[in-house]
Amino acid sequence: MNMNWADGATRVAVLTGAGISTDSGIPDYRGPDGVWTRDPALVNAFTYASFMADSEIRATFWRTYLGHTAWQARPNAAHRALAGLERGGVAVRVLTQNVDGLHQRAGSSARKVLELHGSIHEVVCTGCGERTPTRPTLDRVAAGESDPRCPACGGILKLAVVLFGENLDPGTTGMAERIAAHSELMLVIGSSLRVEPVASLCAVAMNAGHPLVIINRDPTPYDDLAVEVIREPIGAAVPRICALLGTQ
Repeated sequence: MNMNWADGATRVAVLTGAGISTDSGIPDYRGPDGVWTRDPALVNAFTYASFMADSEIRATFWRTYLGHTAWQARPNAAHRALAGLERGGVAVRVLTQNVDGLHQRAGSSARKVLELHGSIHEVVCTGCGERTPTRPTLDRVAAGESDPRCPACGGILKLAVVLFGENLDPGTTGMAERIAAHSELMLVIGSSLRVEPVASLCAVAMNAGHPLVIINRDPTPYDDLAVEVIREPIGAAVPRICALLGTQ
């Protein structure tokens, strides 16, 4: 592996997708055992318009998350390596498409992790906007409420995650673009780079003259533009890259 692109990089933007969490037991979406691959009908439950219009779809959504592997998941070697890189003094900003909170659990500073697609650890009311921890709502689902409503206003509750057809928070995307433009290196780990506008952060980094390195099992639309594409398993590649960056 030629890692000249690591020379002198002290500000690193890291874009992570579902592939970084598969070693923690959380399935990705589009892989051979992915969520959409195994049950294409679930896409409806993750589409904002369908979710808001149909209580049965909301019930499917809540059932899916009630027993989700994310609740028991633990950070893996890649999450820990990125947290260690930050502790070692490298200016690391994590831009994650994941909603599992594993970067923070691994030790990455919450203020250094930008959750582009939200978090499963909060519930938001689509009526009054109140945010609450997820566990009490899941407990209601477990007790038999298939379509829990907001205790304050009776509005529809949803996890604080971005569903298909729902816009990302413009403040969050604006901050992500600034981070991509001002970091000296962009690492992409475990993302298919098929979801916009997040994937275009790669273009932001490259247009600012920064190298793009992709660590992913499958091809992405940005592979031809990267200075290096690494197909090696994420759990092995990321700790080695972080160890090298930590010596800069």
